[in-house]
Amino acid sequence: MSLLVVGSVALDTVETPFGKAEECLGGSATYFSTAASFYTPVKLVAVVGEDFPQHHLDFLRGRQVDLAGLQVASGNTFRWSGYYEYDLSTAHTRDTQLNVFASFHPVLPEGYGSCPFVFLANIDPDLQMEVLRQVNRPKLVALDTMNFWIENKRESLTRAISMVDLVVMNESEAREFGGSPSLIKAARRILSLGPRYLVIKKGEDGAVMITTNGYSVAPAYPLEDVRDPTGAGDTFAGGLMGYLALCGEPSMSNLRMGMVHGSVLASFAVEDFSLERLKTLTHDQLRGRVEEVKSFNCFVEE
Repeated sequence: MSLLVVGSVALDTVETPFGKAEECLGGSATYFSTAASFYTPVKLVAVVGEDFPQHHLDFLRGRQVDLAGLQVASGNTFRWSGYYEYDLSTAHTRDTQLNVFASFHPVLPEGYGSCPFVFLANIDPDLQMEVLRQVNRPKLVALDTMNFWIENKRESLTRAISMVDLVVMNESEAREFGGSPSLIKAARRILSLGPRYLVIKKGEDGAVMITTNGYSVAPAYPLEDVRDPTGAGDTFAGGLMGYLALCGEPSMSNLRMGMVHGSVLASFAVEDFSLERLKTLTHDQLRGRVEEVKSFNCFVEE
C-alpha cells in the first residue's frame, strides 16, 4: 500500500571523528523515503530551492519515490551544518539556514490524501495538522517530533499528538514531553492524549513500543563501525512505516516486526555519510541482518 511522508529535504554538511561530508543529501523526509522504498512506493511532500541538485531528484525517483508533492520554490534549499564528537548520540549544530523551508506549507497533490499510511516527519506541529486536514481516513497516521517543538510549541504539538495513532520520539523527548524521568510514566501521559502506540528510539539500545496494555522491544544491531548517525531516527521510522505499508495492516505483530526492520535499516544507514550506505544496500543484505536481529530475541527454557 502507498505511504505518504511530509517533512524536510535538505543539504547537510556533517563532520564526525571519522570524516566529513559537505552539501550532501539530507532531511527527515529524504531518509524516511529512502528507507521506506525498500518495501513500498512513497509519496513525498516537501520543498527545495532552485539550487537543489538534479542528481538527488534522479536518485529519489529511482527509489519509487513520487515527487509530485515536492515543491520547487524560488530561493535556496534548507541547509544544516553540524558535527559529532565521539559521543555520536549528540549532534552539535553549527549552522541552520531554513531558506525556502521557512515559508513551506504542505499541499497534497490529487490522490495523495487517500494514502492509507501517513507519516508526519519532524516539522512544525502546525504544519503537521495542516496535512491531517488534507488526508482522508488513513489506516494509520504516525508523527515524529523533537525537543525544539516540545519547548517552543507545546500546545500545538499536544493537539497534533491527539490526532494521530502512533508517536515516535527519542528517550529524552519522551521524558521531557511526558514530564517524568520514568519512560513508563512519561509514556502513559503521552498515550492518554489519544495515540494508540508510542515508539521510543533508544539509539544503540534499539527501540521500545509502549501501548496502554503492552511493551515490546526491538534490539539494535551491534556495529563495529559507525561513521555518521545523522538521519538514523528517520531511517528507523521509514523502515517501520514501510514494513507496515507492505503488510497492509497495523497489527501488533506487524508493528513489532516493523520495529526490527527499522532498527536494521538504521544500522546500515550509520555505516556511511548521508545516504551512501542505503544506496548500495541490497534486499539480500537487509533480509540477512533482519534474520540476525530476530535471533537475538530467542529465549530458551531450561
